[in-house]
Amino acid sequence: MTDANVERVGRIDTATLSDALDKLGIPGQCLGVKPLDHGFRLAGRAFTVTYAPAAPGGTVGDFIDDVPDGHVVMIDNGGRPDATVWGDIMTLCAHQRKLGGTVIDGACRDTHLALDLGYPMYSRSYSMRTGKDRVQLEAVGQVVNIGDARVSPGDLVRGDSDGVVVIPRAREAEVLDIAEAIEVAEGRIRELISSGMRLDDARKQQGYHLLQRREKP
Repeated sequence: MTDANVERVGRIDTATLSDALDKLGIPGQCLGVKPLDHGFRLAGRAFTVTYAPAAPGGTVGDFIDDVPDGHVVMIDNGGRPDATVWGDIMTLCAHQRKLGGTVIDGACRDTHLALDLGYPMYSRSYSMRTGKDRVQLEAVGQVVNIGDARVSPGDLVRGDSDGVVVIPRAREAEVLDIAEAIEVAEGRIRELISSGMRLDDARKQQGYHLLQRREKP
């Protein structure tokens, strides 16, 4: 089944979505998380995973086959740089199953395969050091924290060369409406300055600052 809002968000860049989130006072930016390649793009619904420090006998988890097609795996590993939670076998599985991508507040490894396959991988860092015996799977399908964003299962996720934003499911219609209005205004501003108008006059004509101004609670 087609998800109309996934299609909508996939046409908008993260900078514009970030502006719309700011206008509504929603902290949806996954700050510090970057793509392995600036050509990577993703758009989909969040599948959330939480890791914690390992207890004796802990496992890194084999959840990948439970992720619905097109969903984006959102992993909260507390930003840890010293224990990777994603490697080449998981990348291969995710690519074969046509997942939307992976976003990690923490580290990944085996980055070459994600680059070779064009699998959208976003993380805070990468390293060769395994998470085995250092972290364990704590929860699947719970609320997680990725950068400044609090992510619930099913939230709307968008990633591009600038990073990743998350839109709460309950607010996605209004965020997308605002983001699309900003895009229209920016397109008209570009046309006006290309025809010789001053930037400040073009922005004033299109009400650009009002579009981005934060709404009162």
